[in-house]
Amino acid sequence: MGELRLLLGDDHAMLRHGLKKILEDRHDWRVVAEAGNGRDAVQEAMALKPDIAVLDIGMPLLNGLEATRQIVRHLPSVRVLILSMHSDQAYVSQAVQAGAKGYVLKESAAAELVEAIAALASGKSFFSPPVAQVVFDDYTRRLTAKGITDPYEALSEREREILQLVAEGRSSKDIGELLSISPATVETHRAHLLQKLGLHNTVEVVRYAARRGIVQ
Repeated sequence: MGELRLLLGDDHAMLRHGLKKILEDRHDWRVVAEAGNGRDAVQEAMALKPDIAVLDIGMPLLNGLEATRQIVRHLPSVRVLILSMHSDQAYVSQAVQAGAKGYVLKESAAAELVEAIAALASGKSFFSPPVAQVVFDDYTRRLTAKGITDPYEALSEREREILQLVAEGRSSKDIGELLSISPATVETHRAHLLQKLGLHNTVEVVRYAARRGIVQ
């Protein structure tokens, strides 16, 4: 992958400056636009088509959730990372429903932002640990409301295939070749199944698959 192009949307100029410095320490990352409100963020995204947009929720004129909806609707290739001080279930659920692929708490930004953007750039999702628990709890509640008590039952056929192959230690490239899909698509399915099962990494996938008898 070549240069990663980023958009920063936050109404605090000092915070944007600090984030930009952190991100551009990576020589292959470049902040191509900054916005102090949600409307400008959408306009900049439409004009420049960045790879990733980092948006605060509490922006004036148009909040980050609505900005996310508009960006994702018009530019589905742009992956949105929400950066917020809120870890409440309502905020997190709305962000996911709006199309955000990641959610990092501002208190954790210094430690997690680079990791989060790298994850989104490779087709994965990223949620700060407290937020990931909120996402999983909300997902579990919705499954229960539908009469589904085992999250495994909510996996698609493709996700179940990839779950086994990941547990067998196969790389995204190998899985893609086996299933005739791109490695990026494999990573997207992998991110979805991790989220649905409340798992966080390959080690947990292996343990989960072994417990269910999917792998020996």
